[in-house]
Amino acid sequence: MTENGSAQPPAAGGGGAGSRLNWTAVSALAGAIAAVVALIAYLMPPTPSPSPEPSTPQPPMPSPTEVVPVPSPLLSAVRPGGCDEAAAALTAYHRNAGTIRSSQAAAAHQAYTDLMGAVLDAQGVVGAKISRLVAEFQELNFRLTGMTGGDPNQVIADINTDVAELKRLCGSI
Repeated sequence: MTENGSAQPPAAGGGGAGSRLNWTAVSALAGAIAAVVALIAYLMPPTPSPSPEPSTPQPPMPSPTEVVPVPSPLLSAVRPGGCDEAAAALTAYHRNAGTIRSSQAAAAHQAYTDLMGAVLDAQGVVGAKISRLVAEFQELNFRLTGMTGGDPNQVIADINTDVAELKRLCGSI
């Protein structure tokens, strides 16, 4: 006899009080089934999701050997960096300068500030020309406000010369 008072193992299929589930075996079986399901899901190709039909017919895709010409106006439309920002700054200056010395000084200061932003995108000769305009608008502001002496018209003549050169470099501003 054993300690629990029973001398025989529980009867198979008896379903009585001595019948217990082997949870370790059940857990191992569940893990094996989960692994098989995961393996099947991994090996099966994904099903494509249905795509909506386009309402307008799409042009046929060119074959890899077909040469598609690129129109030249697209290539010429690219302007050097900083040109667009400089153009906007110069347009605002001409619009806001007016005839009163204080408004001219304010417009020159604003052009100086805007061109400082434009020079960040510019490179090479365009960048150098915009940097020169930055210095000239700063000098114009100083002369118009009385911070330095000198004739503002001399600076304006230099600005006009450099703006013409910038227009040439940028392909017209």
